[in-house]
Amino acid sequence: MLIPAAAQQTSAIDLSGQADEGKVTYAKNCSHCHGPNMVNSGTITPDLRAFPDDKTRFVTTVKQGKNGKMPPWVDILNEQEIADVWAFVSSRRTP
Repeated sequence: MLIPAAAQQTSAIDLSGQADEGKVTYAKNCSHCHGPNMVNSGTITPDLRAFPDDKTRFVTTVKQGKNGKMPPWVDILNEQEIADVWAFVSSRRTP
């Protein structure tokens, strides 16, 4: 199935806007542990630029926390904010 170029362009614009919103949410809520550039030197937090390209895993981790080291954010960030942070993180991904 082919996707019209206009639809692809709109999707890219939407994700760009989401990433911009995600950058703000990340700076406010995530950068304290994960670092302003998604790399926190010398701590247990991972380099988020290398996070697997797995939105479901990301959302689950943000909502539920991780191994008692990352607190759950389900009561702090709403679904849209989490999706925006994912858009930001995935836009900065390094293979």
